[in-house]
Amino acid sequence: MRQSKRVGVEVIESAKSKRKRTKTAVKEEETTASPSSYHTFTDPGAVLLLRSELLTWYDREKRELPWRTLAVTEPDLNIRTYAVWVSEIMLQQTQVATVIDYYNKWMKRWPTVQDLSAATLEEVNQMWAGLGYYSRGRRLHEGAQKVVTELKGQMPRTVDSLLKELPGVGRYTAAAVGSIALGQVTGAVDGNVIRGLCRLRAIGADSTSPAVTEALWDLANTLVDPDRPGDFNQAMMELGARVCTPKGAVCSQCPVQSHCHSYRKVHVKQEQNSKKLLGKLGGNTSSLPDIEDCVISGTCRLCPSEPWDNALGINNFPRKPAKKAPRVERTLTCVVIRRADEGEEEYLLTQRPDKGLLAGLWEFPSLLLDEESSEIKQKGALCAVISRILGTSVTETLLQHIGDVVHIFSHIHQTYVVHIVRLKDSGTQTHTENTQWLSGAALQEAAVSTGVKKIVKLYDSVGSQKEQTSKNGKKLNANGVKNNKKPPPSKKKKMDAESSGGRQLSLSCFFKAVKEES
Repeated sequence: MRQSKRVGVEVIESAKSKRKRTKTAVKEEETTASPSSYHTFTDPGAVLLLRSELLTWYDREKRELPWRTLAVTEPDLNIRTYAVWVSEIMLQQTQVATVIDYYNKWMKRWPTVQDLSAATLEEVNQMWAGLGYYSRGRRLHEGAQKVVTELKGQMPRTVDSLLKELPGVGRYTAAAVGSIALGQVTGAVDGNVIRGLCRLRAIGADSTSPAVTEALWDLANTLVDPDRPGDFNQAMMELGARVCTPKGAVCSQCPVQSHCHSYRKVHVKQEQNSKKLLGKLGGNTSSLPDIEDCVISGTCRLCPSEPWDNALGINNFPRKPAKKAPRVERTLTCVVIRRADEGEEEYLLTQRPDKGLLAGLWEFPSLLLDEESSEIKQKGALCAVISRILGTSVTETLLQHIGDVVHIFSHIHQTYVVHIVRLKDSGTQTHTENTQWLSGAALQEAAVSTGVKKIVKLYDSVGSQKEQTSKNGKKLNANGVKNNKKPPPSKKKKMDAESSGGRQLSLSCFFKAVKEES
């Protein structure tokens, strides 16, 4: 009996194991099965030609960017690897034009990994302020400290070690740094490269799916030039950024147009549509041109799952999944102001937690609004926070609403409901940790987010409006309220009124006076 139970258990476990192996095998098959030759490069001669055409175009058209110049001119391998690493982290989710100034300032202040390691996180956050995605700066700082303390000051020398040793470095960043700084022969697939490769080989499936991701990395590794891997990868990125753009692709300027399946498909479709129209209008039933296509398009994991859309044209490749709507948040924010001894205004700031959104940055006292609580209750809660910081009572009656500020994060639609409180006591001090008073000039240089700077801009605009109103002759009282009292009449006007008996003279009086004089 016991033996039969054991046999039964073994059979069940064996069945479970088989099911598990089957699921694993299916998953592996989905991501590793070879795609149709239509979506790859099977002709070595075509690959050589594409490399030559793309690099010739890149040498002629490339933008002169500080990190590219440094990667070519810096003889020290350690500094070169560090410099390219910094540029790649900064360029994540950020436009080149925005990064240039930040990169130049960063490299001037911390030209080596040792210099960055010796900096404080507060200094790094201050330098990064306004660039967004603030965890990137923190990861660079952590990585620099790890290189100095654990790797004897030597930057990793291979793609695998870059990926393994540096925090915040993923597959693309490791490949980009490895190819550009270290000359390692590897493809690099970022957003621009994804778009370019999908169009070259008519890959229309969801570009974030495992099957498409692996197919694109295989393509990139097939195409990369072994003699100039860094330049080739940068050329692919440049192509996507300037020619093969998301919406307005300039196919007429593309150096590899002859290799592009998407370009050909769009033009064949246009010809088909025009011939169909001519056939209907003029009775012309000439045969339509054949279109090269994927022979297994019905089951291919790389072909579009949706039908061809003439309106999209080349933008059929790739088809992007629907974007998830950002969550909507409203935050009650208070600009607390005191007048310093020198007469300059100072602002109260608090530091955010070390983890999470905008980690470690400084902001005005704020409270995330809860839809279920009343506005009065939430204002009271914010005043309680401010009172605890200052060690003095601040009530909601002191809050003055000056407007709302909208700031869009990648996943949050944030609205700051902005109030101000002016303190009469210039010597008011803070009584909690992670708080400070900053002047307007110091605030602009501090580690604050773009949202905080927008709030300051709103406050300044309100103040300038009041000042302008005052200059226009509408005097404001001490509380900033218009003085509606009319000015006393002038002496001349008063005498004229008396001579006319307080009545307005009729026009006939003037004519009568003229007649008598004549």
